Amino acid sequence: MLDRLKALRTRPYLVALLLGIAAQTLFSVHLDRPSRIMFDEVHYVPAAQTLLDLEGPRNVEHPLVGKELIGAGIVLFGDNPIGWRALTSFAGTATVLGAFAFLWLLLGSMRAALVGAVLTALNQSVYVQARTAMLDIFLGAFLLWAMVVMLWAAKGASGQVTRRWVGAGVLLGLAVGTKWAAIPYVALAGCAFLVTRLRDARVARRPLSSAFSGKNQPHWPGLATFPGLMLLGVVSIATYFLTFLPAFFYARDPLTLAGLIPLQQEMYALQTQVLQRHTYQSDWWSWPLMLRPIWYFYEWDEGAQRGVLLIGNPVIMWGGLLAVLACLWAGFREKAHRPLALALLWIASLGIYVVIPKSLGFYYYYHLSAIFLCLALAAAFHHFDRGRGKGREEWFVFAALAMFVYFYPILAASPLQNDQGFTRWMWFASWR
Repeated sequence: MLDRLKALRTRPYLVALLLGIAAQTLFSVHLDRPSRIMFDEVHYVPAAQTLLDLEGPRNVEHPLVGKELIGAGIVLFGDNPIGWRALTSFAGTATVLGAFAFLWLLLGSMRAALVGAVLTALNQSVYVQARTAMLDIFLGAFLLWAMVVMLWAAKGASGQVTRRWVGAGVLLGLAVGTKWAAIPYVALAGCAFLVTRLRDARVARRPLSSAFSGKNQPHWPGLATFPGLMLLGVVSIATYFLTFLPAFFYARDPLTLAGLIPLQQEMYALQTQVLQRHTYQSDWWSWPLMLRPIWYFYEWDEGAQRGVLLIGNPVIMWGGLLAVLACLWAGFREKAHRPLALALLWIASLGIYVVIPKSLGFYYYYHLSAIFLCLALAAAFHHFDRGRGKGREEWFVFAALAMFVYFYPILAASPLQNDQGFTRWMWFASWR
């Protein structure tokens, strides 16, 4: 089917436009369901309202960017469910387009880019988070677009590289300004830059010392390695601290320059505190297996029983694990560094939660990893298909779509038959 769209293969901007319209439509239909605050919206919607009024600090545990964006939606669309979730729906569309742009730049294949983007829209984690006023959808969008801009900079002419590199630093700073979970990705971005430089030197049979020069570089030409790393760090850190600007104008306990660093220490203490057990807590190793999804909402609302379950698309989540293994195989056995990089990115995204000092974990922490699974799936199909167009990925997309349609009623707060209507989707006891 995708091969029949030959006229669009050389028009990525048109494809991106159509894809963006489709994604935004998907995320926007019945965005006002449920009509009440659900799950962790109880933290972020009031915090955004408080921030709009500049009343004073609230939800100090997390930085301000996500709450600023939720507040922007309230300003544009009103203090109602659509206003709370409007900007998260836009961030969901940005995530889908980011997957498309990243794969197009990485693999140069319209088929792979479109497959990866559609799977991202259907992976259910993105869908639910795009319709919930929480922070993770913004985190994913900023990080994915930082990856896009870094890759775009790698392919730029000498005069374009620095501007694009600065743009990537700004996006990384905004990601950290959304949730501190982005901090390891700033380090990963620097490592990816350095490893690519060293690999380029090895492939060109040049001394490794040449990797630190900006001259005659196939990637990021004109950008020397150590200045590039420093620029990325300085820009991302400066952007992060600039996002606290509204806090300087609070009516109560306004932030001061002297209080900026102590605020970071307070945030760290809050994020690493030992919390009481939670009904929906889960361990990092259980997330790929999808053992403990989360009911964001299950109540009577607007004349019907409705539910919103954060649960991944089984076709994508479990099939994606096979794709990661395939990408590792391609990397180590066939020296295919692009699939290998995506497999390692997924592994790193999960490994972060092995080491960070959080006392509780939740399935929504897997949001970024779920996106990277979609990228790995597209890369695996692209690599092993080797341009023969056998259409295996199309059947996979159809299966993912069918599964999405199956779960749709408990993703979109559709009316259920009664208060036990959820049971038809409960494959395992741990899903209840």
